[in-house]
Amino acid sequence: MRVKQILFFILILSLLAACGGNETTDIPAPTVVPSEPPPPTATIIPTSSTPLALLVLPADMDKTSFDLYQKTVYDLAQASGFRFQVRNTLTPQDVADPTLKVVIALPPDPGIASLAPASPTVQFLAVNIPNLTAGGNVSVLAPNTQVELPAFLAGYTLAMLVEEYHIGMLYPDGDANAGAAVNAFNNGMRYFCGLCKRIYFTAIDYPTFLAIPPNEDPGKYGGYANVLINDRDVDALYIYPSLASDDFLTYVGTQGVYLVGTSMPEQRPGGWVMTISPDTVKAIQTSWPSLIAGQGGVNVQSPLGLADVDPDILTPGKLRLVQETLDGLLAGRILTSNP
Repeated sequence: MRVKQILFFILILSLLAACGGNETTDIPAPTVVPSEPPPPTATIIPTSSTPLALLVLPADMDKTSFDLYQKTVYDLAQASGFRFQVRNTLTPQDVADPTLKVVIALPPDPGIASLAPASPTVQFLAVNIPNLTAGGNVSVLAPNTQVELPAFLAGYTLAMLVEEYHIGMLYPDGDANAGAAVNAFNNGMRYFCGLCKRIYFTAIDYPTFLAIPPNEDPGKYGGYANVLINDRDVDALYIYPSLASDDFLTYVGTQGVYLVGTSMPEQRPGGWVMTISPDTVKAIQTSWPSLIAGQGGVNVQSPLGLADVDPDILTPGKLRLVQETLDGLLAGRILTSNP
């Protein structure tokens, strides 16, 4: 009897334990705290009182140049909190706008000489517009007049491209600036090759030069080029800018030599390596801080840049060396008068 009671008691305890095991405790779900949204990016919203910059471009400018100038000035204006507009002409009503602070104009002249005095709070930058003098609120970005730096870089580049440094230059006789360019061309080659020792002996010293008389018929310039190319075995040629007409460069381009110049004809000549030309965009960018600060009336010198590069001739590695040399020239670390 006692055994039955004990068994019954164990059974009851087992049932109670089983019922207790089914009980669950509700655990509250974690509370999600919404994160604070990031603050919106500050955006300058132009208003009618926001300073205005105008870019004046001719309607017939080629699209590539038009887009480049427009993007350049647009980016500068945006970064400075200016409004930006493009015009093909400039009127007295345009410059009478009290919010107008900067005008950048390319040829043809929109009348800056007459409009600027009436708008003393506006800074004008005339880009390659002839017959304008810097002063007052008019700054003038004139065509680059450097002759030694392009000649030096041409000598350096052409020496890099041809065997045994068979390079030459044509220049106008009696021109002092051309004489300085001749020296710079020679120094450019020496800067690249040092002593420029050659494997094969030749009676011709390179670089070799030929002067064209000042009263020579331009139609006969080709004969002088042939003397260098055929008689003196020149494989790469630099022609002083005052001699380098489009027709002459086109003719030389048919003779199987490399060419470097400061202005490339519309129809690219054969063997054209690159153009060493004023970097107008860079000059505008450099001038911008002074313009928006109301400081003007200065002559702006365009730094030189590389354009029209033929990557099949001047490969990326060689181009890098040329660009580094140009940077050194512009910074004054390399002197054209001394190799």
